[in-house]
Amino acid sequence: MDGYKAKVGQPPGTLLHTGRKLTHEPIITIIEFNQANFNEKKPASCTECVPSQQTDMVRWIHVQGVHDIELIQSIGSNFGIHPLILEDIVHTHQNPKVELLSNSIFVILRAFEYDSEDKILVSEQLSFLLGENYLLSFQESEKPLFNQIKNRISNSLGRIRKDGSDYLAYSLFDLVTDHYFVILDEISERIEVLEDEVVEVPTNETLQEIHVLKRDIITLRRSIWPIRDISSRLLREGTSLIKETTQMYLRDLNDHVIQVNDLLETYRETLTEIMDIYLSSVSNRLNEVMKVLTVISTIFIPLTLIASIYGMNFRFMPELDIPWSYPLLLITMGFLGTTLAIYFRRKRWI
Repeated sequence: MDGYKAKVGQPPGTLLHTGRKLTHEPIITIIEFNQANFNEKKPASCTECVPSQQTDMVRWIHVQGVHDIELIQSIGSNFGIHPLILEDIVHTHQNPKVELLSNSIFVILRAFEYDSEDKILVSEQLSFLLGENYLLSFQESEKPLFNQIKNRISNSLGRIRKDGSDYLAYSLFDLVTDHYFVILDEISERIEVLEDEVVEVPTNETLQEIHVLKRDIITLRRSIWPIRDISSRLLREGTSLIKETTQMYLRDLNDHVIQVNDLLETYRETLTEIMDIYLSSVSNRLNEVMKVLTVISTIFIPLTLIASIYGMNFRFMPELDIPWSYPLLLITMGFLGTTLAIYFRRKRWI
């Protein structure tokens, strides 16, 4: 939060990193390819992050770690990136959005990963700048998120080597969207476990898990819902940077995003129902306990009445002179209590 405080009052376009600061230097990977050639350099230097001189080659510059302000400024200077765009790159708490610029397209997405050990949802910001024959991508962490795309490029799998930078950008967007389905599968499994727990033995831990899941779904929905607008806007507002052949894939991406949002809505409603079931289960358990206590009290009320009568300190009580009064009284109390217990049992109250 210190980055937010430092940002207050600064002029627009001031670069201040507000996310997680990595302990190592940013990692730069430069990949150039066309249908016949492929070159990769990792790690690359800042001076190499310049537009390609070969118009028939696609240049992909991937930066892992955006905490080095001088590096981001240098790349921005090499590609003529507006300071406000650079500010969004280093300010890593942005909502997903798209900006259609004069000669480029700027997109922000969020990638999610579920930590199975700590049972928390971890996210990071991804920034993309698509231009003519180049793509800049900025990742907040050093995780190998796009290794599958790199393997497809190096091994010439699919059509990624045949198309331009727009199809490369689509491939990265699609990979991020596919990871959403992985997160949703994890959430679905957790919901199934909760459904069994709330019916069988609901506990305080169950309630906490429900709240955690609801918070995760809200976080996912807040970050995934705007992607519908991103894909729709890219399809609706024509740009020369996206070819007509790539638009079909963007429509498919839009369908996937809609499916993800529909699943999130379903899970959110399911959690609301699970919460209602939890409250009903807890209420039923409390009612069962109160019923048992009430039955026990009802059985002992007449016995208490008899004991209280003969516990009074009156001098003349004729029953006190009978030799068998004490065992007779105990037998009467036992018979009365047993009769009430049998009666409640037949009524299925206990």
